[in-house]
Amino acid sequence: MSKQYLLCLTLLWALFTACENPEKTTYDVVIRNGQILDGSGKASFTGDIAINADTIAAIGSLENTVGKAEIDATGLSVAPGFINVLSWANVALLEDGRSQGDIRQGVTLEVLGEGSSMGPLSEEMKQEMKNGQGDIKYDIPWTSLGEYLNYLEKKGISTNVASFVGNATLREYAIGIEKRPPSPEEMETMKNLLRQGMEEGAVGLSTSLIYVPSGHADTNEIIELAKVVAEYDGMYISHIRDEEGGLLEAVDELITISREAKLPAEIYHFKASGNANWHLLDSAITMVNAARTEGLAITTDMYMYNASSTGLNVVLPAWAKEGGHKSTITLMENPATRKKMMDEIDFHVPPENILLVGFRNKELRHLIGKTLAEVAEERQKSANETLVDLIYEDDSRIQVVYFSMSEENVKKKLKLPYMSICSDAGSYTNEGVFLEQSTHPRAYGSFARLLGHFVRDEKVISLEEAIYKLTTLPATNLKLKKRGALKVGYFADVVVFDPKTIKANATFEEPHQYATGVQHVFVNGGHVLKDGEHTGTFSGRFVKGPGATK
Repeated sequence: MSKQYLLCLTLLWALFTACENPEKTTYDVVIRNGQILDGSGKASFTGDIAINADTIAAIGSLENTVGKAEIDATGLSVAPGFINVLSWANVALLEDGRSQGDIRQGVTLEVLGEGSSMGPLSEEMKQEMKNGQGDIKYDIPWTSLGEYLNYLEKKGISTNVASFVGNATLREYAIGIEKRPPSPEEMETMKNLLRQGMEEGAVGLSTSLIYVPSGHADTNEIIELAKVVAEYDGMYISHIRDEEGGLLEAVDELITISREAKLPAEIYHFKASGNANWHLLDSAITMVNAARTEGLAITTDMYMYNASSTGLNVVLPAWAKEGGHKSTITLMENPATRKKMMDEIDFHVPPENILLVGFRNKELRHLIGKTLAEVAEERQKSANETLVDLIYEDDSRIQVVYFSMSEENVKKKLKLPYMSICSDAGSYTNEGVFLEQSTHPRAYGSFARLLGHFVRDEKVISLEEAIYKLTTLPATNLKLKKRGALKVGYFADVVVFDPKTIKANATFEEPHQYATGVQHVFVNGGHVLKDGEHTGTFSGRFVKGPGATK
């Protein structure tokens, strides 16, 4: 047998072997055999997803690949990371960047800044922020909002973060907490600060119009600020001026701002609060639908509970809150104004449906978990007097839960095609300083409750539609680049969960309980949650809005 013949046989065998065993493509991570929900709302399909570094590298049937790490997702759902459109994790993340309460539900982006934001800050505002700190103590080395978000990223966070610029923060910087229109110079200051925030990467302007000083702004002032945001392709978002009897007028104000400023607008935690106002929701929905038909980009978001949470002070008459908390306390010290305040308290929710969950004064924390009615009975005083006494004794607004909404309305809202999902809460670890206070179970359960209770058990909407509301819808509204969908080239924010077992375990009695059923979470390709446990990975980033220039 000649050497040439042997060489030919060898080459043929090598060629045959190469065809039979082509070299496999290697990825950092391959998630196999999952039921893929890509965020579009379209029907799910079985397939594989490959991740390289921080990016989704391939999707489909990836037999001829190998992952440095591989996950068998047979029987599990694979979705884009969830977006929390209204998060109050801004201080919690300074204490613990793991964002455990939300990560364990599949949240990979916290959108901060309802009405107020962590910048811009004057030196006086920094001092006020330090004076107002509760159990969590932190330094304030930043001044602008962008500096704060960059600070979080450098400090180490497991979730991505984005933020609106709060009009309350702009007002406090330029005007203080006075209830008056801004001067032309003050208005220009607010506009310039807003421009800076948008160029740093803020996603838009927010208001929270039932609170001081955000609510001191009239409609025209907000329109002028919103026009600045429109220049940067951002959006306006609002805790509207009234969620009770004046709901329709408040919705109309938001629509007017959108129309006049020519920008998209969203209603935070859209609801009709108080039994007497539940019927107003249908009319509010009709107004939003009409505005959308007109061509306005009006959207809404919600949390998945029929109880809200805010300060006990919101039921005080408006004049008692106009000058801010210090002014309220001063008014309480005057017998005449104290009595007038008590007489004019408006309980839109009865005292037996107001649950006390957070006190600044440690001597009052034994009252956590009781209703206002129960404390009033213990003290043998009226609910009105007890409310004023508690606010004065605690020297704070006091965090409470109001059982104020209709469960049927919750289901009705969830079906709206433009409804995104939020927690309206912090993201906590169920240990250490976070256990000093109670909280609303939405802090640990809003997203899991959607997928477990409302999708799987109640079948209010499909799983595909729910994932769309959690991902592509809010990412599109916020104009985020390469987020909110499972697509090749998008950032690898990925959630693997069991749709059969996902569950919110938090209750009003015991809220500090993690949700279960989420198995894996990747944030920018970092494996943050593995087999249901936090890995200590801090791969979260500052996600910038469409107007960012820095």
